[in-house]
Amino acid sequence: MNLSFRAGALSLAVSAALFATPVLADGSKLDEVIARGHLILGTGSTNAPWHFKSAEDKLQGFDVDMGRIIAKALFGDPDKIEYVNQSSDARIPNITTDKVDITCQFMTVTGERAQQIAFTIPYYREGVGLMLKGDGQYADYAALKAAGSSVTISVLQNVYAEAMVHAALPEATVDQYESVDLIYQALESGRADAVATDQSSLAWYMTQNPGRYKDAGYGWNPQTYACGVKRGDQDWLNFVNTALHEAMTGVEFDFYATSYKTWFGKELTPPQIGFPVEYK
Repeated sequence: MNLSFRAGALSLAVSAALFATPVLADGSKLDEVIARGHLILGTGSTNAPWHFKSAEDKLQGFDVDMGRIIAKALFGDPDKIEYVNQSSDARIPNITTDKVDITCQFMTVTGERAQQIAFTIPYYREGVGLMLKGDGQYADYAALKAAGSSVTISVLQNVYAEAMVHAALPEATVDQYESVDLIYQALESGRADAVATDQSSLAWYMTQNPGRYKDAGYGWNPQTYACGVKRGDQDWLNFVNTALHEAMTGVEFDFYATSYKTWFGKELTPPQIGFPVEYK
């Protein structure tokens, strides 16, 4: 065969390959979920106010509502969800093996986890807080700190408990207990002057016991909660981010704010109209 003819044929073949419309082997998770007709959400069922069962055995909580926001954005119906009840150590494996479309389960964003899954934009910022009795001896965090070693703080038992409390109250006595119920009982009985635990837990407990307790007004040890999806699917990640973003700043704000008030007992200020707050 003439060499110049072969070269010309090869050139035409390469040009055709470059300009042909690409055919993807797999579509986005977004297309898969829409075609299926419901979202598969991985979450827990035992940690109020994040994910827990109601008296009617219905799954509820702030994490659950994040899934409902995404389902509403997908189908116009927040209840088009199939729930996968999973333990904390199944959160990432269930994403990477496609057992779930997304996990929303008070999952802290870390660099190590971000190597395994893709995180959405944050939907909550957690931290440690201090809860006082409404009619107790100390008015707020400043009073606790000023009292020095006279103050006793109850906290859930773990290897970091003492260091965690002392980061906020360096001189306080730290009493560790084996269960969450016991740390609240210590406050109620007067064995402790304040409880140190997740601020979301304090907000939920105060919501369930209105007027009985108060927040000391100081938080520390921040950590970010976000949902997780499988890596490598930018269309799906972009869609979920859009749904969450518009719930916190746009057309679905009332849905997010109602959930926030229900589980944390606080009214959110509506997003400011005009120049987008994200760029201020």
